[in-house]
Amino acid sequence: MDKEHLKKNLQEKMEKALKVLDHELKGLRTGRASVNLLDSVTVEAYGSKMPLSQVASLSTPDARTINVQVWDKSMVSSVEKGITIANLGLTPATDGQLIRLPIPALTEERRKELVKLAHKYGEDTKISLRNIRRDGNEALKKLEKDNVIAKDEHHSLSEQVQKLTDDYSSKVDSVIKQKEQEIMTV
Repeated sequence: MDKEHLKKNLQEKMEKALKVLDHELKGLRTGRASVNLLDSVTVEAYGSKMPLSQVASLSTPDARTINVQVWDKSMVSSVEKGITIANLGLTPATDGQLIRLPIPALTEERRKELVKLAHKYGEDTKISLRNIRRDGNEALKKLEKDNVIAKDEHHSLSEQVQKLTDDYSSKVDSVIKQKEQEIMTV
């Protein structure tokens, strides 16, 4: 593995860690209706479990409601059950093939819990970033040991890996801060 490939590889891994954080944060409920809230919902359909988005169309007609338009009438009860089992704190109201999910306002206590959870996700991501940095530094040591790079080049590349880690760590902080503001906005 050469040094350019190593840097690119580390950057891709860190980008992936950031995307995972983004995906986890989308699942956190803010006071606003969002179809992303239902990403984790699976439905028993045609003998297997399927994501809700494959059996219904999702929309948000207003800031406090999510509409689930089930395509197959026989699937309505399975979809209701899937939403209930997902334990999102939403109560489905069925009207034919349309299921309405009113989004209740978050209590102050629940908002604080969600902020804590967002910070935990952020910390988990930072741990992943540090592990990626460690792997990168170990690969650099191996390159130096195998005489592919010189000692001072190893030091320079090590600093670049640290800078990359710091950059992604500050991106994590900024994403978490933004999500915290979103959650705490009433």
